[in-house]
Amino acid sequence: MQFTKMHGLGNDFIVVYGERTLPANAGELAVRLCNRFFGIGADGLVYILPSEKADFRMRILNSDGSEAEQCGNAIRCVAKYVYDKGLTDKTELTIETLGAGVQPLSLETADGKVSRVTVDMGAPILNGLDVPTTIDANPVLGQSVEVDGRTFKFTAVSMGNPHCVIYVDDAAGFDLAKWGPRLETHPLFPRKINVEFATVHSRGQVDMRVWERGAGPTLACGTGACATLVSSVLNGLTDRKATISLAGGDLEIEWKEADNRVYMTGPAAFVFEGALL
Repeated sequence: MQFTKMHGLGNDFIVVYGERTLPANAGELAVRLCNRFFGIGADGLVYILPSEKADFRMRILNSDGSEAEQCGNAIRCVAKYVYDKGLTDKTELTIETLGAGVQPLSLETADGKVSRVTVDMGAPILNGLDVPTTIDANPVLGQSVEVDGRTFKFTAVSMGNPHCVIYVDDAAGFDLAKWGPRLETHPLFPRKINVEFATVHSRGQVDMRVWERGAGPTLACGTGACATLVSSVLNGLTDRKATISLAGGDLEIEWKEADNRVYMTGPAAFVFEGALL
C-alpha cells in the first residue's frame, strides 16, 4: 500500500489513494498505522475514493479505529493531494464527506501547487438533540456539564461532527489530558464529543485547544475551529469572521449571515511518502 503523510497545521494524516471502496479492515489498519511508536504515526488514516456525487470522496478513520464524519484539516489535505498530484486541474472542486455531504472547496495556488484552501463547511447544526446531546434546546448555550466535581459551561455545535465549546481563562495552558477524555465520554453526549477549550482575546481572535473524539489532543481541528467561531458569535464574544489560533497555527473562519454557512481557510502540507510492506 502506497501512502502519503500530510498535515494541516500539525494535525497529521496518512493519506491513501487508489482504493475503490473503504477496506473492510480500515479501522484495524488505522489503529496499527497511526501508532507513533510501532507504525507510521498520525492522528488519522484518510482514504481518497471515487464519488458519484462529487469530484472525490473522503473517508477518515481516527487513530483509535473509529470513523470520523468530517475533518476540516483532512479535507484541505485531500484537496492539496488531488491538485498537486495532477488528479484534477480544478481550483474549484467538490469533495463528498460522510457527515457534511458534498462540500465545495476553493484552492489558492502558487507555482502550480496549492498554498491555501477555503472550504465551505456548511451550516452549523445547533439543535441539541441533533448535535447530538441529550439536551432538548436550540441552541444549546451556557449549559452545565459536571465532571469529577468541576462544572463547565458549554455551547454545543455540530459541523457534521459533534463539538462542545468551553471558555477558559488560558486555553493554551489548559490541562487537556485531564479534562478532555472525561468530557468526551460524558453521558450528555451519546456519540461522544469533540471538546474545544477557548479563550477570546478580541472580537477577531480566539485561542483554542482541542481534545478530539477518538484521537485525543491534536495540534489543530478544522471543524473545532468552525464550532468555536459559531459558539463565540452566539455568545456575543466575536464578530462573524475571526482568526482561530490553534497549537499548530491559525485558521481563518467566517460564518456568513447571508447563507448561514461557515467557511474555513488554511494551509495543508506534504511531509513524506512511503510504502507499507
